[in-house]
Amino acid sequence: MEPKSKILAELIEKANAIVFFGGAGVSTASGIPDFRSATGLYNRKQHTNYSPETMLSYQFMINHPEEFYTYKRENLYFPDAKPNLAHLALARLESLHQDVTVITQNIDGLHQAAGSKNVLEIHGSLQRFYCMKCGRDYPAALVWAGKGVPQCPACAWMVRPDVVLYGEMLNERVMLQAQHAVRRADLMIVGGTSLVVYPAAGLLQDFHGRALVLINRDPTPYDHTANYVFHEDLGDLLNKAIWQK
Repeated sequence: MEPKSKILAELIEKANAIVFFGGAGVSTASGIPDFRSATGLYNRKQHTNYSPETMLSYQFMINHPEEFYTYKRENLYFPDAKPNLAHLALARLESLHQDVTVITQNIDGLHQAAGSKNVLEIHGSLQRFYCMKCGRDYPAALVWAGKGVPQCPACAWMVRPDVVLYGEMLNERVMLQAQHAVRRADLMIVGGTSLVVYPAAGLLQDFHGRALVLINRDPTPYDHTANYVFHEDLGDLLNKAIWQK
């Protein structure tokens, strides 16, 4: 076993309560682009004068629903994406350890697809849609397979994704659950996130446990506060630590 994976395996073995907090970098190996890298969503050429942040905002959805859904279908729909090593390793960790919480900024549903059950989606999920008037739920497949703006058959209002758009507040209930999980954890593993998006990144300030581990390709603003910082491939490191511990 490699030294870094051995260190992580030993931390996991000693932990009573574990939290994994992840961002877009968790899903890049599944073919889903991140946001801020050179090849990320925010740096792609667009055939529009609107910025991605604008097109992913609540006001844009309300004022330009056709363009909103066109952008969603062209840039955020990945029907062939499958869980990668990181997702699968975390699902195995949950099966081995009775107290594991996954907190994700991602909206792709791949943690659940891998088998994780205790998942807190602080930015929502593109696997869920609902009517803006009556609240009726709609399966994602119906929305993605269609064209134009999806409308509720019951009341003819727009069906929207159950995600947090720019200009919207995070779900308070989910954030409180995430804060509670972080505060009671004695091991927090953070992976695949630049830790620059707030208030999500502020969750690290709620951690007062035994060990904070950061696994990310690039440095983060929280590197100096962590007990361990690994600039390694996330899936590879988690896989070696969890499957061989």
